[in-house]
Amino acid sequence: MTQPPLLALTMGDPCGIGPELSAKAFHSPRAYNGMRPFLVGDEEIMKKAVEITGVPLTVRRIDDVTEAVFTPGIMDLLPVSSLTRDEGVPGSPTVRTGQAMIECITRSVDLALEGSCDAIVTGPIHKVAMKLAGSEFHGHTELIASRTRASEYAMMMAGDRLKVVLVTIHIPLRQVIDDLTSPVITNLISLTARSLKERFGIGTPRIAVAGLNPHAGEEGLFGDEESRLIVPAVSKARALHPECTISDPMPPDTVFFKATEGHFDAVVCMYHDQGLIPFKMVHFHDGVNTTLGLPIIRTSVDHGTAYDIAWQNIASEGSLLSAMEMAALQARNRTAR
Repeated sequence: MTQPPLLALTMGDPCGIGPELSAKAFHSPRAYNGMRPFLVGDEEIMKKAVEITGVPLTVRRIDDVTEAVFTPGIMDLLPVSSLTRDEGVPGSPTVRTGQAMIECITRSVDLALEGSCDAIVTGPIHKVAMKLAGSEFHGHTELIASRTRASEYAMMMAGDRLKVVLVTIHIPLRQVIDDLTSPVITNLISLTARSLKERFGIGTPRIAVAGLNPHAGEEGLFGDEESRLIVPAVSKARALHPECTISDPMPPDTVFFKATEGHFDAVVCMYHDQGLIPFKMVHFHDGVNTTLGLPIIRTSVDHGTAYDIAWQNIASEGSLLSAMEMAALQARNRTAR
């Protein structure tokens, strides 16, 4: 890659903190350190965000990515909607704001698919806003996977000290065991191994696999899911990836400490909170959500729309800047292969 990676950022929900985070991020010196960002969003909403945050930033409308100048102090904006600045009411999404939010995502995905950008970085969105806009999807991941026709994908939460990948995501806890199967776990471990090599430049990944039960089942005393489901999945994954170190099911109460101490590159977790609670303890302000398995690179902030503090110039842009840097890192590693 002769030039820094080209990143398409989406503004997120106009009624949430996404626009003000975008303004703050584009003002940061980090925004142009090894990357070339532009924003896909709404012109009036972003001008309002610049005023609210008080950052010295000029919103510069472009009609095509080739018109972007990637200059500090300037936000190159590719508009996809025509909202008024009064429509971004904190915590009050409408059909129009929801549609604008979704259009930012789909336009960015299409730009990445056609090769007009190297990665996309998505701002926070809200499920209610998606529903108002008539979307059949619950969030970013499902929408982007459908748009890119990805059949196998997973959510990784990533930071410098801890990376977690989730076998099951947004389902009731009582449903987790029913949804866990050895093939599903094997596929997730395999996807993690490939992604650590291809996207993060780790030649010989070390992957920890968390057990489902306390003490990883304690040899069957607290459940047999480890021996019945996870151990066979690990054995198959090891055969598929002999270059990787893949652990047996490890007690969930110690595996994350070992990972943060540098003994593993990622932890495969059986359910949402098993991975997200320790991750947010470590990376609450700089964590990144990245989707594995897509034909494009996508990262995102690891938080929501924060309707309660939206448009008050309170929210921190740290996670968004980290997401930009991780998108650029993955783009460089993919090109270097």
